[in-house]
Amino acid sequence: MIIAIDGHSSCGKSTIAKQIAQHLNYIYVDSGAMYRCVTLFALQNGIINDRKIDEEKLKNILSQISITFNFDRETARNITFLNGTEVEEIIRTLDVSSHVSEISKIRFVRQRMVEIQREIGKNGKIVIDGRDIGTVVFPDADIKFFITASIDVRSKRRYTELRDKGEMISIEEIKKNLILRDETDSTREESPLKKAPDAILLDNSNHTPESQLEWALKIIKDYELRNISF
Repeated sequence: MIIAIDGHSSCGKSTIAKQIAQHLNYIYVDSGAMYRCVTLFALQNGIINDRKIDEEKLKNILSQISITFNFDRETARNITFLNGTEVEEIIRTLDVSSHVSEISKIRFVRQRMVEIQREIGKNGKIVIDGRDIGTVVFPDADIKFFITASIDVRSKRRYTELRDKGEMISIEEIKKNLILRDETDSTREESPLKKAPDAILLDNSNHTPESQLEWALKIIKDYELRNISF
């Protein structure tokens, strides 16, 4: 199967995607991390200055960007590599988060990332999360989930995540960033964030990771039973 998971920032998409992939022994693809890698590369190479992106320069060096993933079964962590260097932590910083939506709406960036994602998904058995997975990347995915949560819950989750990493940012600043990202992601011309008509909606504001996984696995099991071949 191909399982597509879309949703808003900091709503727990990656958590449930990793859980499902581990449970089914599928490949997990973090499409958001791919755009974060491009953003980090742009920041490191002077392509973003004062929130302005030199798109021509980015287009010329996009081919220099290599993004790979490795699942560490010992720690149950998915590790992202940019040009061979582990960047899992740095791509989650607020600096990268503050610029990733602008990078993500650039057509040639999205086209390149979609090419890579489809190549990875050729053999199936993947769980992939993002903003346009069920609508653009894999519109024929076997199962599509759309995950969301209230802005206050999402802000608190993000605050806790950053605090635990030693990055002290106020909840108000995080909330402002999430609202801006929601607006940018939902209104961009290229592959906007939206729920696919056949996606199953989950507002996980009051869910635990465990109850969220239980909910998803029941849907997957029901799908398998309906589509089993004898």
